[in-house]
Amino acid sequence: MAQHVAGPEIERLIQLLARLPGLGPRSARRAALHLIKKRDTLLNPLSDAMRVANERIVVCSSCGNVDTSDPCTICRDPKRDPSILVVVEDVSDLWALERSGAVNAKYHVLGGVLSPLDGVRPEHLNLDRLVARASEPGVTEVILALNATVDGQTTAHYITELLGRLPVKVTKLAHGVPVGGELDYLDEGTLSAAIRQRTSF
Repeated sequence: MAQHVAGPEIERLIQLLARLPGLGPRSARRAALHLIKKRDTLLNPLSDAMRVANERIVVCSSCGNVDTSDPCTICRDPKRDPSILVVVEDVSDLWALERSGAVNAKYHVLGGVLSPLDGVRPEHLNLDRLVARASEPGVTEVILALNATVDGQTTAHYITELLGRLPVKVTKLAHGVPVGGELDYLDEGTLSAAIRQRTSF
């Protein structure tokens, strides 16, 4: 039976860290020990930053992004192209697209994807707000930037039908061979998608 090697406060810190994505019990112990060793330069500032974040972070009522203001920084940015709406599953997907710098548009976070097995139905997603935003004057394109999973593609088809009556173009991300990818290392689904979506050279 495992023995506790520290007081309950430290054990609680380890258990909470272990809940973070990518951290197991061992990694959580190492992280906790590092935080404790660097209490003045890391633990105290991190504690303050988390307290402030907890007090100030809100969900944007327009797009569903998380920020410290409502509407969020992206929605308030006048340099964004208001004619394009990029639909993503989660805030992490929005952040990934922003890091890439590939698009300078407005976003819409669904808060998940349709998943009958998990009990996620249309009313659980931010779909009503999406239809309202896609109906706004000036919106000409909705890009479905959803994961290439069964649930992601099911959600994409559902949204396409939902927006079918609106005068907007609905597009989706291309799926295929990644930049720098070698054919021998790709799975069959990626290869078949690349062949189906081939373009002129």
